[in-house]
Amino acid sequence: MAEIERRLPVPPFTRETAMAKVRLAEDGWNSRDPQKVALAYTRDTQWRNRAEFVDGRQQAEDFLSRKWAKELDYRLIKELWAFEGNRIAVRYAYEWHDDSGNWFRSYGNENWEFDENGLMSRRYACINDLPIKPSERKFHWPLGRRPDEHAGLSELGL
Repeated sequence: MAEIERRLPVPPFTRETAMAKVRLAEDGWNSRDPQKVALAYTRDTQWRNRAEFVDGRQQAEDFLSRKWAKELDYRLIKELWAFEGNRIAVRYAYEWHDDSGNWFRSYGNENWEFDENGLMSRRYACINDLPIKPSERKFHWPLGRRPDEHAGLSELGL
C-alpha cells in the first residue's frame, strides 16, 4: 500500500489554519530548496506563474531551481487575503537581485487550491517586478525563514 502524502493543515480551512498554511508556504519558499518545496504540491499540480505554465511536481521543482538561480538573495513575505473551503488567496512581495546586482521588489497575488491531504493542486500567480535601489530594501533578515518579529506586508506599508 502506497504511503499517503499529507501536509497539515488540511482543508476545510479556518482563519487560523489558513494563516498557518500561508506561513508554512512562506517558510518553504524562503528555504530556496526546490526539492523540499515541491513536496508541498500534488504529483499532478498545475501552475500558472506569470506566463509560464507548470504541469506536475517535477516541473515545479525544475521551475523553482531556475527561479532561485536567477533571483539571488531571495526573501519573501506572504499575507492571507481570503480563504474558503479548500482555497486560499494570498498577496505577497519578495526582494531579490540579479547577477549584476540590480535589486527588485516583486509584488503578486496567488490563488491556491488544495486536495484533501493538504497538498496544493493548483497555483495561479500574477507578479510584477519593480526595480529598487539597495537603500529601498525592506526585507533585512538572514537568508532563510523570516523571523517572527519581522514586520509583515501590512506593517511595512506594502
